Amino acid sequence: MELTDTQLTQFDRDGFLILPELFSAAEIEAIRAELPALFAEKTAANIPEKEGGVVRTAMGLHQRNALFDRLVRHPRLVGPARQIAGPELYIQQVKVNVKAAFDGDMWQWHYDFATHHHDDGVPRPLALNLHIFLDDVSHYNGPLYFIPGSHKRGPAPARHDTSSTSYPLWVVDREPVAELVEAGGIVPAIGKAGTALIFGDTLVHGSPANMSPWNRSIFSLILNPVENAQRTFARPEYKHHTDFSPVEALSDDCLLKMP
Repeated sequence: MELTDTQLTQFDRDGFLILPELFSAAEIEAIRAELPALFAEKTAANIPEKEGGVVRTAMGLHQRNALFDRLVRHPRLVGPARQIAGPELYIQQVKVNVKAAFDGDMWQWHYDFATHHHDDGVPRPLALNLHIFLDDVSHYNGPLYFIPGSHKRGPAPARHDTSSTSYPLWVVDREPVAELVEAGGIVPAIGKAGTALIFGDTLVHGSPANMSPWNRSIFSLILNPVENAQRTFARPEYKHHTDFSPVEALSDDCLLKMP
């Protein structure tokens, strides 16, 4: 799969792309079928919500499961990432972020590079986040909010928030967020299961808590140029992977054919 010139221009302008139903219902069903066993594992890579104990984010999935090991090499993810970020990309992080019905907490306003840089020593904001909706995402079940063009206004000041939720995060405070929203507005990333998102390392985004009776789970793959790999190694392997081998794409039917 290749992005069109129009899509590449839009990505440069807005900092993100929404690709409706890029993955089929059968592919999403195959991915979802692996999650209950992964969520049930007793591992530090399954991070629970601050309250209630349900999984907030399950990390390192390609190292724990054969289907996810194929998913991170899917050409519908790897191909567009190479167009934007270059031919030699390594797998920096793999997870499913869960917003369980009623219990899923917010993700504060942030941009990923702040964490990649401060916690992992990644030199430049070149990494890409590639998402797949594993549930239908609506206005009601905690969608991602993007601030279009916020990547063009320079990295906002960020501080390390270790108390608001169960996941430490470098976040952007209210005043700079308000200024960015005044300039660019807010776009909710919504769509059917199978919809994909691509967004850059300095795009400011966040998501509200899920107060609805509908789950909202999103697969996330971060690919980063090999030459831009981390320089410090303070975080555990499941939060930032240390195999810097360039990712190689598999066949387009890799999720549905037997390995």
